[in-house]
Amino acid sequence: MQSSSPQIRLNIRYIFAISMVAALGGLLFGYDWVVIGGGKFFYERYFGITDLPGRQAWAMSSALIGCIPGAMFAGYLSERLGRKKSLFLSALLFTLSAVGTGFAGEYASFMTFRIIGGMGIGVASCISPIYIAEVSPKHMRGKFVSLNQLTIVTGILLAQIINYLIAEKVPENATNEQILNSWNGQMGWRWMFWAETIPAFMFFMLAFIIPESPRWLTKMDRSQKALRILQKIGRGSYADEVEKEIQFSLKNIAEKIDAKALLNKDVRPVLITGFVLAVFQQWCGINIVFNYAEEVFTSAGFGISSSLFNIVITGTVNLIFTFIAIRTVDGWGRRKLMLFGSSGLAFTYIILGISYFISSGGYVVLSVIVLAIAIYAMSLGPITWVILSEIFPNRIRGAAMAAATSFLWIASTLLVLFFPFIRKAVNISGAFWIYSAICIAGFIFIKSRLPETKGKSLEEVEKELLGK
Repeated sequence: MQSSSPQIRLNIRYIFAISMVAALGGLLFGYDWVVIGGGKFFYERYFGITDLPGRQAWAMSSALIGCIPGAMFAGYLSERLGRKKSLFLSALLFTLSAVGTGFAGEYASFMTFRIIGGMGIGVASCISPIYIAEVSPKHMRGKFVSLNQLTIVTGILLAQIINYLIAEKVPENATNEQILNSWNGQMGWRWMFWAETIPAFMFFMLAFIIPESPRWLTKMDRSQKALRILQKIGRGSYADEVEKEIQFSLKNIAEKIDAKALLNKDVRPVLITGFVLAVFQQWCGINIVFNYAEEVFTSAGFGISSSLFNIVITGTVNLIFTFIAIRTVDGWGRRKLMLFGSSGLAFTYIILGISYFISSGGYVVLSVIVLAIAIYAMSLGPITWVILSEIFPNRIRGAAMAAATSFLWIASTLLVLFFPFIRKAVNISGAFWIYSAICIAGFIFIKSRLPETKGKSLEEVEKELLGK
């Protein structure tokens, strides 16, 4: 137990435990999203698509395509059935995807199960941060919501390490036929996907034991049950105070929430801010390193085995600097970290583009990429999810978060689909200069539109943003 005032004692262990269960959705999000990058070397040979760039792009973006309906459906489900059941659904989708993708015998079934996994990502990316935000005390909400990003990058690193350990060393001059007929080409890539079933099943089981969000229960006129959960979170006057804040924010609000509520002129500025930040997090360019790691590193002169090892390095840096974000989010604040990230990435991409343009050595490029990932990991990566979980009003939070994450995944899909064409048109150096320009635009938007939300309850944030 930890005291925050003479009248309030917070049950930090309980809050941490239920937040970590919800954050398992983030771990599976990270794993499922990135595992394909390591398998790409081998499943493309297995399905015979090495000379079919269109099919390659669709395979890489298949999970992202699934994210879009997953996020949209999550909003409907979370508002009607609750956050807990939505998390349970995402666990089921991840499990089905992991098993089915590993058993895929043809391109069509591979795509189908990857889309199912993407739907799991869409649901988890929407609901996990909402759930954690709604059970967290206001002065620690940034740290707890950042746990979701921590598990995302842990899942990314886990996928990268497992891919590296499963794949047998590939000779630098190996032909496509040799790779196809190797253990990597026949079974190795399957085990990369099957490994996901372990955390997916854990999430599936643990989703049964966490409580429902007290804010959702209050909205559904189940205040007594919400109060009991709040009493587990904090003793003393905590439960009564938070319950009153929730009730006040919901006062005079109709119970039914539909798409029309998102078009209300009062909430429109907040929605626009959330949607722009969601798109910016993807179009800032760092996810190209994760989704097209093979091209990024081979363009810098690395072979297949070296590229797999470099991918592990980037994942490790991603994890380390996410811990820094957790330590700073409630101290430095959300706005400062977002400004730091957008300006830092803009500068780094200029240097990276120059490095590719003048054909600098591979390790120079690797160093600059590591710096870019470090900046992203302590700023735009985790902080965007924190902000999205905070800024939307209680009455439409699930629907608004679903809409924002839908925009995010549409942006991510477009990023992945169009990168090969951008690279062909302006080379990889030009691509990073384009992302630098996007980061500069993001900096200007954040500077002019984003308020600071640290240390405020969700209800206080709502009152400030809506001017009520």
